Amino acid sequence: MCGIVGLMANQAVNQSLYDALTVLQHRGQDAAGMMTWHEGRFLLRKSNGLVRDVFHTRHMTRLRGNMGIGHIRYPTAGSSSEAESQPFYVNSPYGISLAHNGNLTNSEQLKRELFFSDLRHINTSSDSEVLLNVFAHELGKQGHHLTPDDIFDAVRRVHRRCQGGYAAVAFINGFGMVAFRDPHGIRPVVYGTRDTEEGQEVMIASESVALDVGGFELCRDLAPGEAIFIETDGNRVHTQQCADRPRLTPCIFEHVYLARPDSILDGAYVYGTRMEMGRKLGDRILRDWPEHDIDVVIPIPDTSRTSALELAQHLGVTYREGFMKNRYIGRTFIMPGQTQRKKSVRQKLNAIDVEFQGKNVLLVDDSIVRGTTCKQIIQMAREAGARKVYFASAAPPVRYPNVYGIDMPVASELIAHGRSDEEVGELIGADRIVYQELEDLKAACRDVNPTLEEFDCSVFDGQYVTGDIDAAYLADLEAARNDLAKHRENTVHAVVDLHNDVEEDN
Repeated sequence: MCGIVGLMANQAVNQSLYDALTVLQHRGQDAAGMMTWHEGRFLLRKSNGLVRDVFHTRHMTRLRGNMGIGHIRYPTAGSSSEAESQPFYVNSPYGISLAHNGNLTNSEQLKRELFFSDLRHINTSSDSEVLLNVFAHELGKQGHHLTPDDIFDAVRRVHRRCQGGYAAVAFINGFGMVAFRDPHGIRPVVYGTRDTEEGQEVMIASESVALDVGGFELCRDLAPGEAIFIETDGNRVHTQQCADRPRLTPCIFEHVYLARPDSILDGAYVYGTRMEMGRKLGDRILRDWPEHDIDVVIPIPDTSRTSALELAQHLGVTYREGFMKNRYIGRTFIMPGQTQRKKSVRQKLNAIDVEFQGKNVLLVDDSIVRGTTCKQIIQMAREAGARKVYFASAAPPVRYPNVYGIDMPVASELIAHGRSDEEVGELIGADRIVYQELEDLKAACRDVNPTLEEFDCSVFDGQYVTGDIDAAYLADLEAARNDLAKHRENTVHAVVDLHNDVEEDN
């Protein structure tokens, strides 16, 4: 889960890119980067940290130019080393910079092909660098003078080589900006325009909120497999379908948790889909538990608020804000290690005792992943005086790992993997647990946009839409992604980075 933005304008883009990255910050808090283009030169600033901490005045003044791309990151595959931050750059052919959201499921195979066949070296463990080099190699086949069709032909060959979920934006020196979306449309990407006295400007971003903050009008999502190219000469826009068999199956977890509620993804207003999740969860409670004794519905801020409010209204039960959130703590789901997640919960939330004392409380969250956070929150509710604590999830049980760009843990770390709903409820300490049903979750999105027929629901049903995921792949994933392995890898990178700093100081 990362955020990307690209902008072709008639004025300096550094502030607009900064503003866009700031409103996309929820998609990643590990690193941020921006690369602009000015008079034939790429200008780069990237580092670990939040957008506000990475870009200072001295950096912004150096990021000159009317064209550029930006990225915010959290570690999906690979490490959280600063070397992994984006955008990435290659000087051949032409000079290309690229920012990417998603995950290539065949990145190891592509690395071998790039080294032995394409004669290209990958210097990091990031699959984004792999995607850039595949694109650069295919683009290099087109010769010295590129036309829009040449660029689309290169994207077409990228789609044939790359598997997984990906949305990317790239800038080609002297030619323009290109963005493309995987043939299944798993990861989101939209574009919009803004009219100025000097002419039209074009922005590409992961979510429509980035367009809103810059005063751009949303045109539409890129279709699965589609590419868009904007020429440097006059910002002329070209689009073309570049996939052999495109099929829209967007990641449904974007609507559950990842996206901002004020975003529009694939024609569906996220706020509306979360309202529908609340209604359908309320229907399930009324159907399966008509004699419920819930006194108050309390959301676990922030993502579940919309669903929780609608659920309370549907049940005719009081809605209250029972937890106050420290907004200077990062999103717990994307904390890099389990120890840090455990430590952050009580730093992040504080209970308002009066809303719990002597009441039967229904806590509502967007989803339950590891169960660590909700277990601690249930304990906090009991300590605040709740008589009974029930727990509702606006999403179905998360039982399978994600392979398309969300750093969801391996199956063995998922609390619902191999367990019944009742067993999960017992483990987290709830008096009763209520999960959303998968078909109701799909219906919640379709109710907002009836044209959405299929989704990637792999974290819930284990069905991977790209068709290339097997038991061996998941076993390798488990070895690479478990928290212990990640901790070891980050420790090694920290030591290397410290050593390099010492060498530079000397």
